[in-house]
Amino acid sequence: MDKLPVVVAIPTRNEARNIAGTVRSVIGHFAHVVVVDSGSTDDTRALAEAEGAEVVPYTWDGRYPKKKQWCLDHVHPEVDWVLFLDGDETPSEELLREIRRVFTPPPGRTVRPAAFDIPLGYWFAGRRLRHGYTIVKRVLLDRTRCRFPEPDDLAAPGMGEQEGHYQPLAPTAVRLAAPLEHRDLDPVRTWFERHNRYSDWEAWLEGRPRVREQIRQAKTRQGRLFHRAPLKPLVSFAYAYVYRRGFLDGRAGFDYALAMSFYRWQIGLKAREAADPPGAGTGSGARGRR
Repeated sequence: MDKLPVVVAIPTRNEARNIAGTVRSVIGHFAHVVVVDSGSTDDTRALAEAEGAEVVPYTWDGRYPKKKQWCLDHVHPEVDWVLFLDGDETPSEELLREIRRVFTPPPGRTVRPAAFDIPLGYWFAGRRLRHGYTIVKRVLLDRTRCRFPEPDDLAAPGMGEQEGHYQPLAPTAVRLAAPLEHRDLDPVRTWFERHNRYSDWEAWLEGRPRVREQIRQAKTRQGRLFHRAPLKPLVSFAYAYVYRRGFLDGRAGFDYALAMSFYRWQIGLKAREAADPPGAGTGSGARGRR
């Protein structure tokens, strides 16, 4: 079987639980499989190399480009197409066949879109959700025509070397049908730890409308609409659990909808705290009024 003319880039840090399965799912299918590692202190690098991946170290300098754009700029730049995978993601067999069809066009035709959006098969607390979410990631990119935005968020907490929750910019994009499976083998507490950091970033944006609008423009249509929705915790729960029929996933569907609602509540609470810090108004002026 011929290898596809695509570089698989897997940004990692401490993904020892997941990385072997991720590399194993793509090795042999693509021209290059490269783990771009940010100083893992576990066995991520050794496990990736044992499965046949290249391992490239990465250290963020605190400026743009961040990690994924750095991959577009530096990881096998002789190959135009890049597929980004998280360290806990694996393409389904259907997705591998679909990508192979994309890169095996009929005679006289070429790959026209600049990017492909891929739906996520989402696992939460060890269960594969069938309903209740709509996550689509723009992860298959022609690096000559796509670039990650550079909003003015370098001072924001929560993200660090990672690009934020926005899509890479592409002049044209097509959605594929088959899913990319996001199956995190870490305990569910790590989901909450990550989303606690992410909510720091989101709350920081709430107090900076100009930067928030920069990021809104780089989101999907659904993301742009939700960005402006009122009562986000309630809207989030109703959308996931009722409208998207998360209740059909049983307890897992309820837990996921509640967790996402809690995440939205965190963002609002942190944003309100930043706008009106604890202790404000209790200085000398307040004492003088007693």
